[in-house]
Amino acid sequence: MTATHTTPRPAPATTPLSRMAALARAELTLLGRTRGALFAALIVPLMLPVSTAQASKEMDLAEAGLSTGTLVLPAAVGFSLLFAVYSVLVGALVVRREELVLKRLRTGELRDVEILAGSALPAVLTGLVQCLLLAAGCVVLMDLSAPSAPHLVVLGLLLGLVMCAALAAATASFTRTGESAQVTPMPLLMVSMIGSGMFMPLELFPDRVASLCELLPLTPVVTLVRGGWTGSLSAYEALGALATAMAWILIGVFAVRRWFRWEPRR
Repeated sequence: MTATHTTPRPAPATTPLSRMAALARAELTLLGRTRGALFAALIVPLMLPVSTAQASKEMDLAEAGLSTGTLVLPAAVGFSLLFAVYSVLVGALVVRREELVLKRLRTGELRDVEILAGSALPAVLTGLVQCLLLAAGCVVLMDLSAPSAPHLVVLGLLLGLVMCAALAAATASFTRTGESAQVTPMPLLMVSMIGSGMFMPLELFPDRVASLCELLPLTPVVTLVRGGWTGSLSAYEALGALATAMAWILIGVFAVRRWFRWEPRR
């Protein structure tokens, strides 16, 4: 009898996509166990469009060339991006950092960009699905026609998802604890809801105020979604909204590369 020696099989090689998918599955499990995050992601964006619809009754939307549906639908998309993506992701990144999860992940195969992308995927996918469901609900309940320029709607939604993920990571850079993560997103949330055309279209603002509000992060997203639906957006206006959105994405990426912390802040 001769002993046989078996050569151990090499571990299967991993890819960036498989590593990010594994991290995203783990993050999705943790998100499902956090009641506060689930409420912010799933319930709040469903409630706020109702408030917008009620407020629209006091506005002269015809003066702005809009209807209740074309006001509420982009607002619903904006609310989903703010609460399901931006706010939830700020809290998730801060908590994972304070629990040393991010630090441990950096000691493995995952690269920094894979850690951030994998951590963001559950919130981004939740926001995407919610935006699609809310848009479908607005079309059915408010008798909206099909979008006149669907490519602008899709472009605005995708830019909004990327922008909110980048700004969430940037905000997490300056957030010390999980408790303060409930506060630090508030400035962007409040400014966007008031000044980005969600509760009131910019056409009803004074010209100077409207010009300033056009520079806010969520304004180009709302502009592209609304203009894509109504067909009232010129090529010049669409390019301006696109440039503003890209500028905010680049600002968010720069802030993350410059100031993002992988270890607890002391």
